[in-house]
Amino acid sequence: MQLHLIDWIIVVVSLIICFFPALFFAKRSKKNTSEFFASGRSVPWWLAGFSMVATTFSSDTPNLVTDIVRRNGVAGNWVWWAFTLTGLLTVFFYAKLWRRSGVLTDLEFYEVRYSGKAASFVRGFRSIYLGFFFNVMIMATVNLAACKIAGILFGFERWQTLLFVGLLNVIFATHSGLWGVLVIDFVQFLIMMTSVIAAAYFAVSLPQVGGLSGLVEKVTNLSQTTGINYLNFLPDFTNNWDIAIAIFIMPIAIQWWSVWYPGAEPGGGSYIAQRMLASKSEKDSLGAVLFFNLAHYVLRPWPWILVALSSLIVFPNLSDIQKAFPHLDASLINHDIAYPAMLKFLPIGYLGLIIGGLIAANSSTILTHLNWGASYLVHDFYRRFINSNADEKHYVFAGRVATVILFIFSSLLVFFLESAKDAFDIILQIGAGTGLLYLLRWYWWRINAWSEVAAMISSFFISIVFLVLNKNGITISTHLALIITVLFTSICWITVSLLTKPTDEKVLIEFYKKVKPIGPGWNYIKNKISNDSMNGEIFSENIPLNLLGWITGTITIWSSLFTIGNFLYGRIEMGFILLSIFIISGLILLNVVKKVWI
Repeated sequence: MQLHLIDWIIVVVSLIICFFPALFFAKRSKKNTSEFFASGRSVPWWLAGFSMVATTFSSDTPNLVTDIVRRNGVAGNWVWWAFTLTGLLTVFFYAKLWRRSGVLTDLEFYEVRYSGKAASFVRGFRSIYLGFFFNVMIMATVNLAACKIAGILFGFERWQTLLFVGLLNVIFATHSGLWGVLVIDFVQFLIMMTSVIAAAYFAVSLPQVGGLSGLVEKVTNLSQTTGINYLNFLPDFTNNWDIAIAIFIMPIAIQWWSVWYPGAEPGGGSYIAQRMLASKSEKDSLGAVLFFNLAHYVLRPWPWILVALSSLIVFPNLSDIQKAFPHLDASLINHDIAYPAMLKFLPIGYLGLIIGGLIAANSSTILTHLNWGASYLVHDFYRRFINSNADEKHYVFAGRVATVILFIFSSLLVFFLESAKDAFDIILQIGAGTGLLYLLRWYWWRINAWSEVAAMISSFFISIVFLVLNKNGITISTHLALIITVLFTSICWITVSLLTKPTDEKVLIEFYKKVKPIGPGWNYIKNKISNDSMNGEIFSENIPLNLLGWITGTITIWSSLFTIGNFLYGRIEMGFILLSIFIISGLILLNVVKKVWI
């Protein structure tokens, strides 16, 4: 694609606007690890919320959504829309608990909640497993998308793209700490949304597409040919039952609570927990996660979906993309590359805007994962197990070294991946079955560190078994594999919980007094605590009110998501019906939030 001078000017201005504010936080980030990794625990809800949603808005996300729509239609997005249930559960049942725990990282939680060598082992193991291996996988998928986009736009080889994004992101991640990442995220989100809305507008306006009405008509005709109802919000339960189970029933029934996935962890975790822990109060922690879920599921999807649907008309087959870009590396050709392929139709100036937005999308995610991963490697592994007596400046320096190492290894992995959807499936499979543990560990005292070990090992073991079977030609459907994984993992960790020695009572009592978990699962510990030791503090939580917030919040998000979709499709009557549901549920949600904050 040919960029003109105005495009390059817009790209440069976008980068300056994004990254210049971060320069002012270098001095603050040098003070200590609390500032470098947790912004001194003084982040307001809106900044933490914007950072959460910007982090999940990476350069691979439009590609992933495009891949999903081209394969299974709009309804295919239920594989991640179902995580709305997870996110709203975190808002009303876990955000306050995380903030009360007072830990610097979510892995430090293990030695607050559990006791003994097992607790130390879990913290150390997960610091490497998540901080290094899992983080490297996530960043590799993000940078794979960047390589595909740069290959389409500039004809770059993979190493050239990685060199550019590496220099940009590593410099700022090591320089500014979490404060800089948060501010960069806020600016980047605004640029990203502007750019993807522009991309959707020009995609739909193409003569081949013919506007929104033409899009609906032509994609409907295409659906009759392929048998895939691309426009439907729900899958076809009559003719494609297997697909309906895989993309809707399993995500809604099992996946949302059983699968651990960064950004949608049952009970919160990873960079979501990092933002909650960095919030200046419980109220800010709750508000940040609520705003994140609203923006994540309502504001972002439709611009990507419109481009994906338009690509079905312009590039109905992968061979059409190959013909349009004959010099593109053939190994990069997949459904997910249809999104950057559609960018060739952007007019002068807007191409610069979308490039600036895509760079911002890449950086918002990579910067977070570099800082988050480094916090695990330094605070939860190096400082805890190797060198616990150094000064704060030493650990900040170690964090910067870890940042560089993480990016180098993630870049190497890029050369072994083919598509964003493949990586998404791998991550879901590895994290399957562990979610129930992460939900219950806050509400059942009997769960111990060995429960965590059993969940991790069993989940990983069963995932490897399915991988080996698949390599040997024995194919097991995705939904059946998920059910087997959840059952096997749950049986393993529950059995281990009941057969192994409980966490030391002193640790459990201190945890209860500090975090104040609710429910009958802590009655055994609560009965051992005298009123004097609680300093006369009486604590209660309105569980029905929290449940109402969870349910109405989910309805608010889904009704608003499909209100937008129906109006875009020209289904005005259904649009107004859903709009009414959105308004009613939204008003109830606001009332619940006010009471919960009080």
